[in-house]
Amino acid sequence: QVQLVESGGGLVQTGGSLRLSCASSGRTFNNYAMAWFRQAPGKDREFVAAISRNDIRREYADSVKGRFTISRDNAKNTVYLQMNSLKPEDTAVYYCAASLSMVVPRSAGGYNYWGQGTQVTVSS
Repeated sequence: QVQLVESGGGLVQTGGSLRLSCASSGRTFNNYAMAWFRQAPGKDREFVAAISRNDIRREYADSVKGRFTISRDNAKNTVYLQMNSLKPEDTAVYYCAASLSMVVPRSAGGYNYWGQGTQVTVSS
């Protein structure tokens, strides 16, 4: 069983930055591909970014490419999402997810464990 705890959300103005963190329990963090998804009110959960077990591959949604960066520190069992140039449309609850897949899934169904989410609000 893996437990994921997100932190770092908050309120920021348009153009600002935030860094989200997701800490994982257990000693097998480097067995999991990790991802961030987000869900805005009234919308489906959507893929944001993902990173492979060994950080060889990173995937981004087109809407965040060039503004967001996903990274991981396997020694700290933590994955990060650096978000720059934030826009009001980035407002959502951001979820961390872990996958046992050997690839880097872009769909929510490819992930085995989820955190509780952290709210990100970008004011205009």
